[in-house]
Amino acid sequence: MSSPYPFTALVGQDDLRLALLLNAVSPAVGGVLVRGEKGTAKSTAVRALSALLPSVDVVAGCRFSCDPGSPDPACPDGPHEPPSASESRAARMVELPVGASEDRLVGALDFERALSQGVKAYEPGLLAAANRGILYVDEVNLLHDHLIDVLLDAAAMGASYVEREGVSVRHAARFLLVGTMNPEEGELRPQLLDRFGLTVEVAASREPEQRVEVVRRRLAYDDDPAGFAARWADEETAVRHRIVAARELLPSVRLGDGVLRQIAATCAAFEVDGMRADIVMARAATALAAWAGRTDVLAEDVRQAALLALPHRRRRSPFDAPGLDEDKLDETLEQFGEPEDDDPGPDGPGGGGGGQPSPDAGPPQDGEAGAGPEPAEDGAARVPGAGAGEQAPARAAEPFRTKVLSVPGIGAGAAGRRSRARTEHGRTTGARRPRGALTRLHLAATVQAAAPHQRARGRTGPGLVVRRDDLRQATREGREGNLVLFVVDASGSMAARQRMSAVKGAVLSLLLDAYQRRDKVGLVTFRGRDAQVALPPTSSVDAAAARLQALPTGGRTPLAAGLVKAHDVLRVERLRDPARRALVVVVTDGRATGGPDPVALAGRAARLFAAGGVASVVVDCESGPVRLGLAGRLADEMGGAAVTLDELRADSIAGLVKDVQGTSRRAA
Repeated sequence: MSSPYPFTALVGQDDLRLALLLNAVSPAVGGVLVRGEKGTAKSTAVRALSALLPSVDVVAGCRFSCDPGSPDPACPDGPHEPPSASESRAARMVELPVGASEDRLVGALDFERALSQGVKAYEPGLLAAANRGILYVDEVNLLHDHLIDVLLDAAAMGASYVEREGVSVRHAARFLLVGTMNPEEGELRPQLLDRFGLTVEVAASREPEQRVEVVRRRLAYDDDPAGFAARWADEETAVRHRIVAARELLPSVRLGDGVLRQIAATCAAFEVDGMRADIVMARAATALAAWAGRTDVLAEDVRQAALLALPHRRRRSPFDAPGLDEDKLDETLEQFGEPEDDDPGPDGPGGGGGGQPSPDAGPPQDGEAGAGPEPAEDGAARVPGAGAGEQAPARAAEPFRTKVLSVPGIGAGAAGRRSRARTEHGRTTGARRPRGALTRLHLAATVQAAAPHQRARGRTGPGLVVRRDDLRQATREGREGNLVLFVVDASGSMAARQRMSAVKGAVLSLLLDAYQRRDKVGLVTFRGRDAQVALPPTSSVDAAAARLQALPTGGRTPLAAGLVKAHDVLRVERLRDPARRALVVVVTDGRATGGPDPVALAGRAARLFAAGGVASVVVDCESGPVRLGLAGRLADEMGGAAVTLDELRADSIAGLVKDVQGTSRRAA
């Protein structure tokens, strides 16, 4: 096994390194969520940290890594009576795969032995393996929500509970939680973001010299991992000793009332929800002081803690960019007084006196929008260099709440909140013989299957004689996420600014609904001569919103091309993810222009969706006193239903869902 890349050999990424080290000093801080583009050493840094953690003493043979000095009295392998035999080993880093099941995470019970022998035969999961170590979740944003909930509950309580059909097991689960994610692949819900103690935004350096040093060190490591690690051994040892010293100093760090007032004022000033932010800031500031070798928390500690603990807690929708106004932060800290030390200044704490790693200039902040195009005399903003008739993107109207649009039937896709599906979670609807390992016992069905055979099996006592063939798996019905593919008409007939604003507002509303229901989304647009895939299917709803906001309009209406392009996208996506069902949302006024007989071409393209049984909705954007009803005809051809922009807000959309389901069944 090759040596891990040394933590101290990482170039830049000061905030990332500091956040990881603070959690190594005090796991009570609540873990780290690392957000950033691919190729920014997120995973490398986490794996490197595991080699820095001090070794741990464990009870020999205990699968739950109990501390010999204070073993868990409820340990399933216990009780461990002192003095227990002990052994020392390196702290573990356990990785949670994205496709892991709940039983793999929390552990599994052997129901056959539990029923037939009356014993709790428990096979520990990853939470048990990570106790007193690191639990690392790469691409945490792609993990199912219910697994994230279980994971964060265990991290908050320091224990894991397994409840299955009246059989209960509890064990300690104290670990340093680290999650990494690429926001381009989808966001975590704000409620889940809040559960991570600290969050760090990382980006690749734009400085050539720093990039050169990254490549130089990486090539040297790849050529000789052991030799490279040996050259950084002294630095690694120094940081390891510093972590141990900070852990020992931590209980002595004083958190005065002045510091607490600054923390409370800062959280109030940035309007974060709940009290978790205050608690995390207090713990992070205490860990910063201990890391710096001090027993008093200073203003620079509070400031740095705010920069790590607050930005992700200010997001209230997927379209809000994370971040923190540092000028406002400094004003708040100054207004509520300094806790016995000089102000660190607007550039933040330095590296020397405070003992913290000196942060370089942070990654470039997104969201600094440039000036938009100047409006023309007629009031319509023109795109510089655009062709005749093309207008600048119209601003979207405010999003509104929509009722659910669902795909008919029962699917078996990824867990979500939109359409009915057979899932591991939800209400029990029946029982079946297990395929592979039993994960959800249907007790009544199991007893019913075993009861007729009790005499033949020689039953003499009160216990039920159960064989493996008697076991029944519970079948459950919950909700799945779907692929919601938006097909948006951006042609000249849609280009009136007030009208396009309403259209974008409606699509943004549906995007917000898709985000809340854990859907994948895609965006196809058509105008001029052809159609294009503005955004391939992705879990990143905010990426779709950004593409939509920048959508220019103008030109002819190649409706058929847009529908054919959407059909091609679905065909490819079905090969990649066959279990995920699609819902196509066409946003158009139904007009078709360009080429010979464009209306007939659009009709033929629409019938492709009806033939494939694809659920569809046409959002009719036609306006004015004279309406041709072309969008309604298009919906009929697609085997779906039509709804106007106004009806998208109304209660009548509940009837639309029924219409969609009915027409899709007829098409199938």
